[in-house]
Amino acid sequence: MTRWRPFNHNNTVYSLDHLHPKAVTFTQPAKEGVPERAYAVDVEFGLHCFTCERKDGGDPALIYSDSREQRMFDFYRYGLSKQLPNIVDTLHTRKCYHTNHGNFFTIEIIKEEGKADQYEVYFTLSRSSKQGVLTLSLQSAYVRDRNHPTGRRKKSVGFFVLLFNTLNNRETHPAPV
Repeated sequence: MTRWRPFNHNNTVYSLDHLHPKAVTFTQPAKEGVPERAYAVDVEFGLHCFTCERKDGGDPALIYSDSREQRMFDFYRYGLSKQLPNIVDTLHTRKCYHTNHGNFFTIEIIKEEGKADQYEVYFTLSRSSKQGVLTLSLQSAYVRDRNHPTGRRKKSVGFFVLLFNTLNNRETHPAPV
């Protein structure tokens, strides 16, 4: 799992410690004869959470890369990324939605300067190589704008359903619209 190095720009250091991998346990309360369940989850944050597409003619000083690609450090996405650890910690209380790409997303409403925006957080879940542990990969997070048209929301699915199905090798099919 990637531990992001700080980004240095114009003598300012932008720490990415808040996006280092972490372990989280989600506990589903007992309900109607079903015992409490605890899910151990390793969380990793992707490059797209704080960078944007590399543009021709863009400032080369803003290039940030991992082992697969080069992108541009995005100061706005970086600022919003500070909310991601809390969003992860509260995923079990949020509505999650299927995409048409085999992953899921949730929405955080952010309010700035009198307007509300949708901050969409995209993730996958998979079984870890560690027995009984899942991996949650936050792939991307950004505000919906004209460059990122809104995704179609299908019926929501509970995060505990996603955890259970992933751990037990069951598919979670999207509901018809």
